[in-house]
Formats: sequence, structure tokens, C-alpha cells
Amino acid sequence: MRLTVLGGCGAWPAAGQACSGYLVEHEGFQVLIDPGYATLPRLLELTAAEWVDAVLVSHGHPDHCADLNPLLRARALGDAPPAALPVHAPPGALDAVLALDRPGMLAGSFTVGELAPGRPYELGPFRLDVWSLPHHVPNAGLRLSGGGRVIAYTGDTGPTLDLVELARDADVLLAEATYPERVPEEDAPYLSTALDAGRTASKAGVARLLLTHLWPDTPREPALAAASAHYAGDLAVAEAGLVVDLG
Repeated sequence: MRLTVLGGCGAWPAAGQACSGYLVEHEGFQVLIDPGYATLPRLLELTAAEWVDAVLVSHGHPDHCADLNPLLRARALGDAPPAALPVHAPPGALDAVLALDRPGMLAGSFTVGELAPGRPYELGPFRLDVWSLPHHVPNAGLRLSGGGRVIAYTGDTGPTLDLVELARDADVLLAEATYPERVPEEDAPYLSTALDAGRTASKAGVARLLLTHLWPDTPREPALAAASAHYAGDLAVAEAGLVVDLG
């Protein structure tokens, strides 16, 4: 299994960067997680639009799904449109991005499946488990398992005990860490810190922690320092171009 980070900015893409986007590959099957702003050009440096086998969207904020629109355009409007792309998201999360084009323009280029917690999904060679996690809009925590390896992803979430189960013994935890140590009061139930991510990774026994969704143009060092206060394992910021090969 291989994870490639396409981008990790929260809210909007900083210059030369992209928002949340992650390509996971196993046994030739390619899953795109969260095609946020500016992720498609980075994806196309690695693979062709028609080679993506499935898309997972954690929630409907545009920094996590806006580039689904150009991805579907690249598939639907090409010379040889491929089969419909399965796109999985919480209920209603894709309504806005799928409404960007006139009705019928992308017809047949995708199918929509709703992500719901409590039951496993089969996705090519992967098992997918889903958690409902607290955010301003419905947000799905995602756990992909395959070949004895596990990648867990929080989407955007406030603190919750469910994160430990989501991340239990994962090889990689991609954890939202918008702020280093403190979330502003109005957003405290809906976003997390690097400090929170470190606590979760430690309790869950995670092998590697990647901090993502940092506020654009903020230094990485405070986030890394905050996470390392509780987590002593392999630690990095999820920046574009980072590749984690899990064998």
C-alpha cells in the first residue's frame, strides 16, 4: 500500500500548495481521498484521470471536494470517457460541487454512494470502515485496510473518543491539526489541534502520524512540537509530494 500526499492546506491553498488530497494505491487500485482545491494538477502528475478507481470525500467543504468537478470533467469530456467513477461521501456532501455544471453535462461519468458508519465497505482490494465525527457539517472518518496495512484519516473533526478506535494500531494516521495547541472557542467542538492529534496517536498505538489541514502559510515547527509532547513515534506534516510506502 502506498500513500501520496497531494496537498494538506486547510481552508485555501497557499502559494504553490494544495488543500487536502491523498492518493492511496494497493494492488493497482487507486483511491483518491478528498479532492480539495488545487489537487487535480498534482494528481495528474502521478496518474491519469481515467485511472482513478474510486473517490472518497470526508465532507462537503470545498477545501476537501472542489476538485472533484475538474476530475469528472477530465473523465467525461475526454476522447474516450471511462466507466462511471464511484464517489462515496456523507449524505448531501456532494450536492454543491455536483451542481457546478449544467444538468446532464457529467451524466454517466460518476455514481454516488453514501458513507454511513457501522458497517464495512468493500472498495477494490480495500476494506473501508467509517466513523461519524463532529464537524460543522457531516464528516466521515475513514479507515482503509489492505494487505495487512491500515491508513486512518480524520477528515476535519472536533475532539472525540471515537478517534482512538478509528486510528487503533494504524500504520499511518492522517490527522487534522488546524491549530498547534488551541482552537478558537467558536470552533472548538468542530476542529482539532496538533496536541489533540498527538494524544490520539499515542493512545491508539499509531506507527506514523501525519499532521494535515494546517492553516495556510503557518510554520510547521509549532505543530510538530505540540504533537510530540504526547506522541513519540514517527511524525511529520503532510505536505505535497510526501510518499509513504507501506509495502
